[in-house]
Amino acid sequence: MVDAEVIPIGAGGRPGRGSGRRTTPSAAARALAGPGTRLKKKGKRPVEPPVAEQVEAGAGPQVPVVEAAPLDFAGLERVVRELFGEDGERRVAEWLAFLRRRVSGEYELDEFGYDSDLTDQVLLPMLRPMVEKWFRVEVRGIENIPDTGSALVVANHSGTMPLDGLVTQVVVADHTNRPLRTLAADLVFQTPFVGELARKGGATLASNDDAERLLRQGNLVGVWPEGFKGLGKPFSERYKLQRFGRGGFVSAAMRTGVPIIPCSIVGAEEIYPLVGNIASLARLLGVPYIPITPFFPLLGPLGLIPLPSKWLIEFGEPIRTDDFPDGAADDPMLVFNVTDQVRETIQQTLYTLLMQRRSVFF
Repeated sequence: MVDAEVIPIGAGGRPGRGSGRRTTPSAAARALAGPGTRLKKKGKRPVEPPVAEQVEAGAGPQVPVVEAAPLDFAGLERVVRELFGEDGERRVAEWLAFLRRRVSGEYELDEFGYDSDLTDQVLLPMLRPMVEKWFRVEVRGIENIPDTGSALVVANHSGTMPLDGLVTQVVVADHTNRPLRTLAADLVFQTPFVGELARKGGATLASNDDAERLLRQGNLVGVWPEGFKGLGKPFSERYKLQRFGRGGFVSAAMRTGVPIIPCSIVGAEEIYPLVGNIASLARLLGVPYIPITPFFPLLGPLGLIPLPSKWLIEFGEPIRTDDFPDGAADDPMLVFNVTDQVRETIQQTLYTLLMQRRSVFF
């Protein structure tokens, strides 16, 4: 058999022929290859010394080292300040500490389920833009809330949705640096997710027992005695207080000897003007009312956005209860008279604030 001729790859397949050009490795390629490495023509792998020689030389194959660029901490700080303001670093540090506590379980709940860490770091900051930017709440008489000790804040209720309670919580926390523990209706705690979140935010059942326990522990407690009658009243009856129940909040204040602070809220009536109620559907769902407003349900979810009314909140002078005789809380006539006094104080303050307000939205 005739030996086959091996023809190397080249131009035209002719032996000994190539492109006619000689390729020299670049300086960058030689630098990357390192000492002791011979480079062949372009397109060929470098020929490394045998492993034995590398071991004797005390070094393995040379690997290029790419130095990492230093972190730009100044730029990072600048971004944090732009996003969170001048105290951005502090806020980021607080958030990281909060996340660490949540992951490790280093936070506490009181006997009512109140989570002060979650409230201060998440819930109140989420509500604060609505209070400051959307409703532009103006606060008066905050000095009437004591710096220490118990007090019962009694306010009018309105607005179709109970946003006035949340706004009052933020206002009290920001101006007194004290949490306002609110008393809420049974329906709140029967609603999935809402009930659990309400308890973590400081709410508890609107009962005399819970109210007295909170007051005896030195808390600020907030109550809205009109309940759903105030929330669900027609827009034509705005700023006309409904009945204050049987005065259970007054008897709780008398038994604990704490002052009652009347609170008048103007602005909440206009956020969801109630023009109708789907009563049959409300009875079917077991809720007090299904509201009809100029925008809901006509605009669907967009109709749930509250109108940006201008809010005024005034805390009146405290009404003392510690000078009543023993057993006064069990006297229905006395309780009724004090309840009527609180209600009348709030009503007259509402009329005054309405006269001072320039317009609904400004």
